[in-house]
Amino acid sequence: MQWLRKAAEKGDAAACFHLAGNMSLDLPYAREVGRVGEAAGVAASPGITEGHDVPLDVLTSMVHWLRKGGHDPVAELDAFRIKALEGAPYCRNEGCEVVGHLRDFKVCPQCKTARYCGATCQKADWTTGGHKALCGTAGN
Repeated sequence: MQWLRKAAEKGDAAACFHLAGNMSLDLPYAREVGRVGEAAGVAASPGITEGHDVPLDVLTSMVHWLRKGGHDPVAELDAFRIKALEGAPYCRNEGCEVVGHLRDFKVCPQCKTARYCGATCQKADWTTGGHKALCGTAGN
């Protein structure tokens, strides 16, 4: 995430877009790394901020990165919002067909990257899905 931020600071269009997208998805550390604060002088118009399930300070930072990368913040934020409303199969357990909103899927407390629809899928993925080996906590 830090490297993505560095590339975005240099104005790399793809990095700016991906940083904003990762922030909208609340991926691990994206919101902390991508936050620009009030010092950036970004002003998100009220029309841009309506209908989003993202805190205003995060949304303002997303607007900053989209503008810096030469993207249309209105169009891109609308696309992010539509994707969030539609939901997706965020559960890491292979074969799980639960579709929902990202905020409804619990994050692995150890690696903070894997998401699960519930305890059953988390246990199944830990024992047979290989998450134990990928999580980095296998030795703990």
